[in-house]
Amino acid sequence: MKRSKSWKNAAAQVDRDALLAPIEGVRLAKKTATTKFDATVEVALRLGVDPRKADQMVRGTVNLPHGTGKTARVLVFATGDRAEEARAAGADIVGADELIDEVAKGRLDFDAVVATPDLMGKVGRLGRVLGPRGLMPNPKTGTVTPAVGKAVTDIKGGKIEFRVDRHANLHFIIGKASFDERQLLENYAAALDEVLRLKPSAAKGRYLKKVTFATSMGPGIPVDPNVTRGMTAEIDA
Repeated sequence: MKRSKSWKNAAAQVDRDALLAPIEGVRLAKKTATTKFDATVEVALRLGVDPRKADQMVRGTVNLPHGTGKTARVLVFATGDRAEEARAAGADIVGADELIDEVAKGRLDFDAVVATPDLMGKVGRLGRVLGPRGLMPNPKTGTVTPAVGKAVTDIKGGKIEFRVDRHANLHFIIGKASFDERQLLENYAAALDEVLRLKPSAAKGRYLKKVTFATSMGPGIPVDPNVTRGMTAEIDA
């Protein structure tokens, strides 16, 4: 893959053989952001699980204390009073049968999907469209709920969803390159705490194997997976 000069200059600042403390990883991520726009800061984890086994699936949500830096476009499948509740909470797209048909035909101008339980029988047929994109509503992540207003508010406020892929990798965002160090660290700590809390009892051996920070179109930065507490100590000192 051909890389830009700015990417190569950024990559030259990363020692692939060194594991950085999270605070150092955040600083280097901000320093190596190569885009003209406000880059997203992403985290990739390699977990010691076998996602092919149902009892080792890691999936959940977390409310980032400082949000994501992006206001998600939320689609809600609901009718009647719950549809009005969703609109009042700031949902961008609300509907039922007609909207289900539109999504089935390829409409994808949204970042998150919420549905009321009574419509899941119809929404379920969108699995092939929404599933591969991680957008399928699920009770475990709070996106199949009668409380659609709260679900929309949570997502708009910085709630993120994560799910381990078939290679045992898990990705989530912790904010923007314009965030200060504390905001990024506290978002990372909140997300990591939830991932650790969800460790499957069936998983054997080391659970958190690898951590990498990166910004949009930026190089990967190896971070020490053993540091899971006291991340802001250097800032607080």
